Amino acid sequence: MNSSRLTETHQPVPVPLRGGAVATSDPAWDEFCVAVAEELDAYFDGLKDTVRRSPGFPVLRSRIREQVTGGKLLRPRLTRLAWRAFDGRAETVLGGEARNAPDPECVRLAASFELLHAALLVHDDVVDRDPVRRGRPTVGELYRRDAHSAGAPSDEAQHLGEAVAIIGGDLLLAGALRLATTCTADPARLHAVSAVVFDAVTASAAGELDDVLLSMHRYGQQHPAVQDILNMERLKTATYSFEAPLRAGALLAGANQEDAARLARAGSRIGVAYQVVDDVLGTFGDPRLTGKSTEADLREGKATVLTAHGMQDGQARKILAEFAAGNATVAQVKAALAQAGAETRAVKLAAELVADAQEALERLPLPEAERAELNAICHYVLHRRK
Repeated sequence: MNSSRLTETHQPVPVPLRGGAVATSDPAWDEFCVAVAEELDAYFDGLKDTVRRSPGFPVLRSRIREQVTGGKLLRPRLTRLAWRAFDGRAETVLGGEARNAPDPECVRLAASFELLHAALLVHDDVVDRDPVRRGRPTVGELYRRDAHSAGAPSDEAQHLGEAVAIIGGDLLLAGALRLATTCTADPARLHAVSAVVFDAVTASAAGELDDVLLSMHRYGQQHPAVQDILNMERLKTATYSFEAPLRAGALLAGANQEDAARLARAGSRIGVAYQVVDDVLGTFGDPRLTGKSTEADLREGKATVLTAHGMQDGQARKILAEFAAGNATVAQVKAALAQAGAETRAVKLAAELVADAQEALERLPLPEAERAELNAICHYVLHRRK
C-alpha cells in the first residue's frame, strides 16, 4: 500500500504469550488472551476423549489447532469490547487491588469466534486454492504433501488435501457452535447470542458463494460493480468478523437488541473497510508481512474493488482481458491497476467507510475507554500491513 497515503502504525515489540497471543501494555487484555487460549486448549483436549480409535485423527486435531494460533485475536477483542461497553464488567479483588478478571462467559464466546474464524479460513483456502496461510502451509497443503510423499499422483494428492481440509474446517465449525451455544446458562441471553452466531455462519456461506460466482466474470460475463463486491464482502467477512462479535458480546452483557444492532451496523462498515484494505494488500502488499501471495487473487480471477475500478479505465480493462486470455502477466495487471488509480480509490473508499462507522459510533452511549478502543481499531484497519 502506498505509504504516502497511509502512514505506518507503530506497535510495541510483541512478547509471546500462551496460544500465540502477544503481551501488550494492557494486563487485563493479556489475561483475557491467555484465558481464550486455555478455553481453546480445553476444547481440543476434549476431542482426544471423543475420538479414540481413529489413527488419523490425532494429526488432524493437531494441525487444525495450529490454525487457531498466530492470529490477531481481533474477534475476541471485539467481543470483549462490546461486553465491557454494556456493563459486563466483572471485578475481583486480588492482593487487595480491584482488577478486571476474564469473565468465563465472555471468554467462551470469544473463543467460539476464534474457532469460527479458523474454520472459515480453512474452507476458504480450499475454495481459493491457497497453499499458504500466515506464512505457513495450509491444512490442505500439509496433507497434499503427505500424499505426494507417499507416492500418490499429483491430482490425487491435491484431492486428498482438499478433502481433509474440508473435514478439518467442519470440525472447527462444530467447535465454534458448541462453544457459542454453551457460553452462558441464562436462557434469554443464550438464545440471543446463539442466533447471532448462527446468522453469521449463514451470511458467511452466502458471501463465499457470491465470491465464487462473481469470479465468473472472467469467462465473458459482466464484471461486478463496486457495490456488488462490497455487498459480498459484508456477507463473507464483515458479518462474522465485526458485526457478530460486537452484537453477540453486547447481548451477552445484557444490552437491548436495538443498541446491539446499532453497534453491529457500525461494525459492519469497519468490517467492509477491513476487507477493502485486504483486497489492496492481496495485490499490492508485502508477502513477507501478509504471509500470502500477491498474485493469487488475480490468478483466481477474483472480483475485487481494485478490478472493479480497473474495469472503468480503458487501458486497465484491456490488460485485464488479455490476462484472462493468458496473454498478459501479473506484473502488467498490477501496473495497469496502479496507473488507473485503483489502489488510491480503494484506499479512499475504505477511509470513507471507517469515517461513516466513527460517525455512527459517536451516537452510541459507549464508555470512553471502549470508544477509544474502537477508534484505535478503526485506525488499525486503515493502516495495517498484514
